[in-house]
Amino acid sequence: MAENAVNKVIAVVGATGAQGGGVIRAIAADAGGGFAGRALTREPSSEAAKSLAAADVEVVQADLDDRASLERAFAGAHGVFGVTNFWEHYSPDKEIEQARNIAAAAKAADVRHVIWSTLEDTRQWVPLDDDRMPTLNGKWKVPHYDGKGEAEKEFADVPTTLLRTSFYWENMIYFGMGPQRGEDGRLTITFPIGDKRLPGMGAEDIGKTAYAIFKSGNDYIGKVVSIAGEHLSGAEMAAGLSEALGEAVQYTAIEPAVYRGLGFPGAEDLGNMFQITRDFEPEYAGPRDVQRTRALNPALKDFRTWLAENKSRIPLG
Repeated sequence: MAENAVNKVIAVVGATGAQGGGVIRAIAADAGGGFAGRALTREPSSEAAKSLAAADVEVVQADLDDRASLERAFAGAHGVFGVTNFWEHYSPDKEIEQARNIAAAAKAADVRHVIWSTLEDTRQWVPLDDDRMPTLNGKWKVPHYDGKGEAEKEFADVPTTLLRTSFYWENMIYFGMGPQRGEDGRLTITFPIGDKRLPGMGAEDIGKTAYAIFKSGNDYIGKVVSIAGEHLSGAEMAAGLSEALGEAVQYTAIEPAVYRGLGFPGAEDLGNMFQITRDFEPEYAGPRDVQRTRALNPALKDFRTWLAENKSRIPLG
């Protein structure tokens, strides 16, 4: 494989999105670090892609549904950061096929290190015939987790680190999970996690941590790395929000079944996800070690630090 004569190229899938964008920015911020980012996007003419190009980032057209385009985009690259976006199509089967394309293209291009951004297959904890939570579409418990977890086997023939991420705190900005104002004027956050702690982090820190793994050479190839910025209960999240916003925010715990019935797209999936984090807290939160994450990414933000930088972006519904 012919690599860049000066820098090792990291081809970044989803470079205009949250995780991929974080990887690209982490590489760009490390001048002299020995790596160069190559931003992959379906639409090089988009404003986000143009902004990257204007910042002297190499931008390459590629489509996760087109394996040949991925092979071209990976050519000459040392590493690949691979991620898929379930919420574009709500299809685990499509995610698995896209992961298969990433893995096959990386193998064809003789890539030395792939990071696959993934999540657990929750069916290891709640089998399909377990009625503690509904089975969705006949074969999933938490579709946006299970598809990624099932796809991990696609990377068996390429040197890969499995990067298991955590709840994005940006979900409070973009996904409607931030404080909502009730008829009484009070702000409330609502999660079906009882008094359990939910591992979370800022999306930008996922990119920084992934870049640190690439910089570690072969140390993490063949390993699972589970990351988080902080483990917080609903009450602790509410307290942090109250302090940041200068207004009281209450936490309301509801049952997963109630959350599943809220009716918005993905409510059943997310209701099952939160139930997993509640009912299997040791198995789920335990591997997401904050100190190990900080050892990779010393600039890792906790929730209050993230809030100080992002509180003005949180819509108060």
